[in-house]
Amino acid sequence: MISFGTGGWRAIIGEDFTKRNVQLLSAAICALMKEQDVQERGLCIGYDRRFLSREAAQWAAEVCAGADVPCMLMDKEAPTPLIMYTVRELKLPYGMAVTASHNPALYNGIKVFTDGGRDATELVTDELEKHIAALACKEVFTVSYTEAKDRGLVKPINPFNSYIDSILALVDMEAIKNKHLKIALDPMYGVSRTSLQTILLTVRCEVDVIHERHDTLFGGRLPSPTLQTLGALSRFVVESGCDLGIATDGDADRIGIIDDKGTFLHPNKILVLLYYYLLAYRGWKGAVVRNNSTTHLLDRVAQGFGETCYEVPVGFKHISAQMQKTDALIGGESSGGLTVRGHIPGKDGIYAATLLVEMEAKTGKKLSEIYREVTDRFGEVHMVDADFTMTHERKQKLIQLLFEQKALPQFPFDIDHVSYMDGCKIYFKNGGWVICRFSGTEPLLRTCAEMPEEADAQTCVSIWREFLEL
Repeated sequence: MISFGTGGWRAIIGEDFTKRNVQLLSAAICALMKEQDVQERGLCIGYDRRFLSREAAQWAAEVCAGADVPCMLMDKEAPTPLIMYTVRELKLPYGMAVTASHNPALYNGIKVFTDGGRDATELVTDELEKHIAALACKEVFTVSYTEAKDRGLVKPINPFNSYIDSILALVDMEAIKNKHLKIALDPMYGVSRTSLQTILLTVRCEVDVIHERHDTLFGGRLPSPTLQTLGALSRFVVESGCDLGIATDGDADRIGIIDDKGTFLHPNKILVLLYYYLLAYRGWKGAVVRNNSTTHLLDRVAQGFGETCYEVPVGFKHISAQMQKTDALIGGESSGGLTVRGHIPGKDGIYAATLLVEMEAKTGKKLSEIYREVTDRFGEVHMVDADFTMTHERKQKLIQLLFEQKALPQFPFDIDHVSYMDGCKIYFKNGGWVICRFSGTEPLLRTCAEMPEEADAQTCVSIWREFLEL
């Protein structure tokens, strides 16, 4: 019943996300820690604003107490990047975040982090699934939350100040202070408000916040910062004369940006902007890592500065692993998650947003102007994507068609090569590409194409749709 995807374990509340399964996963982590002889170092647990998140964090802590594994529990809701930061700073072997990130409100889940604050690799999650299977028919011993706290088995912690200070130390505070920018924030009813507002007020920005109350239904929207969900932020930015609009997903590891004209910036553009800014304006050096569904404009920027762009499967654990291996400068994905060398190795929408504010302040240019610098030098590309809901039966048939028979549709563009590293990705000789892959977090088939012309990208997605009868 518990299976890890590209971003931890996620399940529908009351169906598979249950107290029993939270306890099983927690017991599996404790068992793995004892197997690795690191249980005395303990772990930390945090949670977001979703329904049952606080309770699930306490259920997990009760299991740790029952297993005699020291547990540090965030004393209030926390962004996922803060939990990862805590794992790194306290040199803990493991950490847990109770969250389903950007999934619909019906979902909750748990992300697992390992030494250094990294997303758990497949090797770790495979081991956890084995332990879960072994524990499935056994009773999980627990100590009540109140008793565990009284006995010191569970210790409430609040590393907020240290996390905020670590981000402020990485940006040019004086440059931002001198610009007196007006920023609109949309936490999307999630957990980023306190962190981002504290940072921006510290650097003398004027800050307005929308959608900040606690709402486990996320206002009836998907808590993912996309073109479709940020209409209210776009209108607010224009009507209030803001320099920038910043949104984060439910657990604050992804960002969405609205520029001063109310235009939504695709996460691909954000990633390109930050990489270009670090190279061209800060004078930093280093490669970039992206997943196979993220813009190849990063490849051109890297090549233009004598650097390398590495492609990895979807899942931030692959990005952080490749960054560690190559000492890359930045890594990210087209869904809005990214990290920069020198910070935590996982996605951090709060740090990314702060860095974008620094970019606008220090260059004195709007984000659209900087992006035009990039395209004037490296050319423009256009991306089109579409998602399709899958039943289990339909997914199995398509897996057989795509990955066993390796059937492909006919495209009106010359194919250079095909990769099955993660899904089916076709690379065209004109530099464009199209991919078809199953989501690792939701029952979806995702298609995405990037071409020199938008009409051609749309054609590629349409061809896949017709071929697969979606």
